[in-house]
Amino acid sequence: MSAGASSGMTGRVTVVTGATTGLGHEIALGLARRGATTVVVGRGAERSAAAAREIAATSGSTTVESVGVEDLALRREQRALCDELLRRYPRIDLLVNNAGGVFTRRELTADGLERTFALNVLAPFVLTARLADRLRESGPSRVVNISSGAHRGQRVDLADLQGERKFSGWSAYGRSKLELILLTREYARRFQGTGPTVNAVHPGFVRTGFARNNGGLTAAFVRLAAWIGGRSLVRGADTPLYVATDPSLANVTGEYFSDRAVRPGSPESRDPDIARRLFEACEALARDH
Repeated sequence: MSAGASSGMTGRVTVVTGATTGLGHEIALGLARRGATTVVVGRGAERSAAAAREIAATSGSTTVESVGVEDLALRREQRALCDELLRRYPRIDLLVNNAGGVFTRRELTADGLERTFALNVLAPFVLTARLADRLRESGPSRVVNISSGAHRGQRVDLADLQGERKFSGWSAYGRSKLELILLTREYARRFQGTGPTVNAVHPGFVRTGFARNNGGLTAAFVRLAAWIGGRSLVRGADTPLYVATDPSLANVTGEYFSDRAVRPGSPESRDPDIARRLFEACEALARDH
């Protein structure tokens, strides 16, 4: 799609998490090029502001802004981010939940939650919930969740969401992406007719700094795999931007996209009972102090 008014984004406020580097940065750049007021959310105020300046310079946009967070895996940071967004923006037309990561060792946040789940699942759940009224008021609006084909072959264990019984970093990552698709479908069901559309996207295996936080052989392996078979950032951002902006998708919700097409996802990702129960579990965890 061409930039600017043809995508209907001029004057709209868009929020992208994890937008200082990689895929999130490319998505934010694409939105800025389409004329949107683009809010870069990333780790650290200075880093986020620097990314916003870079996106503004590259896109030519004068409406690229930033909000920094210290650690989006923490519930207090999730709430603080939402409070700041609500304070600063009378309208929010698009939320792109892109921030996420893989952690090969089990690590608990200060909230006592396993970090993969806290960042990849609970953070987008909380942001969508706390910004829902503003998104409704700004309608038609959209939520785009960045999931992954890595969800295939995974199952949700509602009795062990924190991976206490058995933990594998890569399985936890794939499971978190399955859980994000399930939450996407449940949010879409609950918002039907009254709120934003909510869709999940598999961007493909993109050449980014993904997994390099783990260092060692893991980082080297992912870097090599990305160099051999990874997509460019431009190609990786194409489907997220399509789902976020294309007018033909104005009424499409609760779907999983890959390469600009609706895909079924795994059988587990289409289980409405698990989706509902996971949603309720996340509600309880989001309330917990």
